[in-house]
Amino acid sequence: MRSVGTRSRIGGPWQGVGWIRLRIALFALSLGAGLLLILGRAIHLQVVKRDWLGEMARSQYSRTLSLAPHRGDIVDRQGATLASSVEVESIFLDPLLLGNTPEERRARFERLAAAAELPPEQVRRIAGRLEVPNNRFVWLRRRASPQVVARVRALGFEGVGFVKEARRFYPYKETAASVLGFVGVDGNGLEGIERVYDDRLRGQSAEIPALRDARGRAVLAEPSVPTEGRQGATVQLTLDRAIQYLAEKALAAGIEQNAAKAGSAVVLDVRTGEVLALASHPGFNPNRTPTRQAREGVRNRAITDPFEPGSTMKIFLLAGGLERSAFRPDESFDCENGVWQIGRHRIHDSKPYRLLTPPRILQVSSNVCSAKIAQRLGAEALEEIYRSFGFGRRTGIELPGEAGGVVGPFRGEIGLATAAFGQGAIMATPLQLATAVAALGNGGRLLAPWIVREVREPDGRVVHRGEPREVGRPVSEKTARTMLRWMQGVVEEGGTGTLAALERHAVAGKTGTSQKPDPQRRGYGRERIASFVGVVPADDPRLAIAVVIDEPQKERLGGRVAAPVFREIAEGALGILGVPPTRKTPEDWERLVALAPVTEADEGYVGEEVEAEPGVLRAPNLLGLGAREAIARAGAAGLVVKMQGTGRVVSQDPPPGSRVGRGEEIVLRLATP
Repeated sequence: MRSVGTRSRIGGPWQGVGWIRLRIALFALSLGAGLLLILGRAIHLQVVKRDWLGEMARSQYSRTLSLAPHRGDIVDRQGATLASSVEVESIFLDPLLLGNTPEERRARFERLAAAAELPPEQVRRIAGRLEVPNNRFVWLRRRASPQVVARVRALGFEGVGFVKEARRFYPYKETAASVLGFVGVDGNGLEGIERVYDDRLRGQSAEIPALRDARGRAVLAEPSVPTEGRQGATVQLTLDRAIQYLAEKALAAGIEQNAAKAGSAVVLDVRTGEVLALASHPGFNPNRTPTRQAREGVRNRAITDPFEPGSTMKIFLLAGGLERSAFRPDESFDCENGVWQIGRHRIHDSKPYRLLTPPRILQVSSNVCSAKIAQRLGAEALEEIYRSFGFGRRTGIELPGEAGGVVGPFRGEIGLATAAFGQGAIMATPLQLATAVAALGNGGRLLAPWIVREVREPDGRVVHRGEPREVGRPVSEKTARTMLRWMQGVVEEGGTGTLAALERHAVAGKTGTSQKPDPQRRGYGRERIASFVGVVPADDPRLAIAVVIDEPQKERLGGRVAAPVFREIAEGALGILGVPPTRKTPEDWERLVALAPVTEADEGYVGEEVEAEPGVLRAPNLLGLGAREAIARAGAAGLVVKMQGTGRVVSQDPPPGSRVGRGEEIVLRLATP
């Protein structure tokens, strides 16, 4: 049949062996091309993108933890810690892990905020950040207390993390706060010593690698860098914590008793210029970052607030005049019966006085006679005198914000007259006042005040050491001694500062009551500033103290407001320092007389008495007296006795008839015939 052997055309040539081979070749070619593409991609990833992919992989399971620097300590002169750093935990959130829905995240955050005790404004701020797309990190609370950390942990929410940070701690709270200052949330010093020595205190930061799980939680960290490796330097101050606390408490009590606005107090070591206390009220607690309302307490008023110092400037007016021989110590000035007309202005005294010598001018604080002395000196000389005591320029103390004050120019007769009693073109800080009066206690040597004793690195290296620095000699030693004697009259009967007197130590001081300018009236208003500045003990100076109280409302005079605060600070500070009494009480005299050796000479005094001049204190003649009688007579004259030997008095220093000041020491040498 024809159909037999006939080749079928169904499927055409594509159904043959050739087509199969073609398809196999095409498949092999495609497979080879795919393998080449895979190989090329692998080479690209393994060679070209190797570093990038490695970093991405590591970022999935590891992270670097930053360790904040461990801030160095601040200590007082005895080594008591005033500021230190402790490791505490800060809490952060990962919003994407906090919950699966916005509602769940919001509910959990509300419970976290309550546990962390967040204020409402902070809750609103964090809630807004939680809604930011793809945000993976939000601080919940920095440097939280252990109680807060425990409450947050107890909730057990995912997406909550904890990290160690250093927190600044001030163990004595308000004590010396205006000196120490405080640090910000990032650990940087913002005020006081914390700010000035921030670079030294801050220390070094460190970073360590850590592993984390799929939820981003740290599960394994390498050994942390030792705290010593991040430790900042230790700053030692000249402050004495006990004296600082005493000054602050006495100042606060004086301000409260007189319903005053504010105040400050300074205690200096007259021999070195070291600041033992620098008090300012109102204060603040540096353990809590000050709010806007509390910022008033951050200011260190003793160095930042210059004021017209009032009659305390009469000390330096008289010292400069005496040094320049502008008057004789026994010269009398006519005080115009308490009122003196200068052009269209009148100068008043608190009481009507006629003739007064310079010591009495200081004792009763006569404005009229002080103005007459200034008139004799002249404006240029008075300005030089004030500047020689350090007024009108910064002292250079190691604290921020110090004011330099104002000296002159003293224009016209009235400008010169008011400058004589510390009003007008003269402004000073409490620290400047204390520094100036300390020069009188230091034999006329003006020393710059300083407050940083030492800066020591963690390895023990001392990178800074403070030391006394003389910046001038405004008066001679003789003038300085004379002024201290005159200043003692201020706290004795008849003076304006009797409330500053101490029972067992002689006090040399001066009161001040100044008017405050009224910027609205362009003159002086009704408000006053009360002050007292002085040196103790007057016969062996150790401390210079200045007390300034702003706007007292009850008592208003410096002798009534500031003098009692001075007395409390002086008495306590001398006790803390262990300064022995330089003045004997009646009980002391009785005890000394009872213990003095009795000789036959006690009944046979034949010495010649020295007749005293009216108003002049002279050393009594104690030659030939026995010990008991000599002590009694010297005590009655207000002198402090130092005895050498036993028997009769064979010599005395100062000699009989010498001018002496009450509270001065008289040395008696005794011998047995």
